[in-house]
Amino acid sequence: MSPKSRSLPSWPVAGILLLYPLWWALGLGVLIFPMMAAPMVFLLLRRRSAGRPVRLPPGFVWWVIFLAAVVISIAALGADPPGTVPERAGERLVAVVYKLSMYGSLTVLLVYAGNLTDAELSRRRLVRLLGGMFVLTVLGGLLGMVAGNFEFTSPVEWLLPSGVRNKGFVRSLVHPYAAQIMDLVGGEKPRPAAPWGYTNTWGNNFCLLAPWLVVAAWASHRTGRRALAVLCLAVSVVPAVASLNRGLWIGVGLLLVYVAVRHVMAGRLWILVLLPLLGATLTVALTATPLGTTVQARLDNGKSNGVRSFLVDKALDGFTGSPVIGYGGTRDTLGGRNSIAVGESAGCERCGNFTVGGNGQLWQLLYAHGAAGTVGYLGFFGYGLWRFRRDRTPIGIAGSAALVSSFSAMLWYNSLVTPLAFMVLAYALLWRNWIEGNTD
Repeated sequence: MSPKSRSLPSWPVAGILLLYPLWWALGLGVLIFPMMAAPMVFLLLRRRSAGRPVRLPPGFVWWVIFLAAVVISIAALGADPPGTVPERAGERLVAVVYKLSMYGSLTVLLVYAGNLTDAELSRRRLVRLLGGMFVLTVLGGLLGMVAGNFEFTSPVEWLLPSGVRNKGFVRSLVHPYAAQIMDLVGGEKPRPAAPWGYTNTWGNNFCLLAPWLVVAAWASHRTGRRALAVLCLAVSVVPAVASLNRGLWIGVGLLLVYVAVRHVMAGRLWILVLLPLLGATLTVALTATPLGTTVQARLDNGKSNGVRSFLVDKALDGFTGSPVIGYGGTRDTLGGRNSIAVGESAGCERCGNFTVGGNGQLWQLLYAHGAAGTVGYLGFFGYGLWRFRRDRTPIGIAGSAALVSSFSAMLWYNSLVTPLAFMVLAYALLWRNWIEGNTD
């Protein structure tokens, strides 16, 4: 076998990240992950046939348990838990196959990214690519603020039958738009979503990617790049506040506290000076600008609180009905939280019929895949945090910080697709850093 057949090219991973704006504009978006998974599998098998083993990440058995639970729970797809819209199993199968294909694709991404060597795709370059995704998130947030109604029909969307492309879920996949227009603080306002499809996904990715921009700037010896990174972080406060996303605000606070604790434990006490300075600067910015008024207005208007509580109760009730394997997928409630007479219609897809398990990854795991799936999912990422806890490098702290933020986010955000992709890439970086022995 030639040396070329033993190596793994970087383009499947780098192509996803570097060209994501193109995939979004074409209408591929998250569909790029299963598309790239196919060549990744081929390249991994080619390398294995050349006599070079394919490594699996530490704690992978937990992830296998999760995937097995996802598959086994399909057996309960025909069940109609009390208070949910009755459907045949076949009608629910499309959504389940979509999620299963995405979980499988991101598993391939995890293994492929973790098996790349520094000669094939260096950790430093992967960090820069992830930092660039944070810049893309900020730019998408700014676009959503200044042009909230910006949208266009993508090439992929044009190819779909009208009855398919007009479905809300399908549009979120193939129809590029800048923001979701919602009435949360009095009057409809744009909430940044580009290029991630949903405002909540935008906020989730914001927290997962911010640490990588800091690490990329840390590793750079160019003053100009560091200054641009600081500028990007400062500007990011504006769309973060405009998103009205309380989960994002909690996530950023958790990130700062976690990173500070890790630095203190490593003896880097300068963080105790930097953190109060950042807090004071943010306080001044919120006080001296309309951003503070926006934050207060959102805190005073918790319109989604009742729906979230309603769905959490429904998820926990459903979990008691099928505690081991769940129901194979989500369900829609009969009506809304106040009346079963309120439901979805052609003119109002968001009226009632709320999705049980659609308000946070934790609730979806419990409801759709039971204790088996929940333990497998949490066990994998929890094991990673424990296994790599002694990694005090910038990559080690940023990677573990991203995973910590994901544990907070799962209370109100779902992980599929891009948030979970960034979680497995963080895991892959921690894994590769551990292999190289760079933990001090």
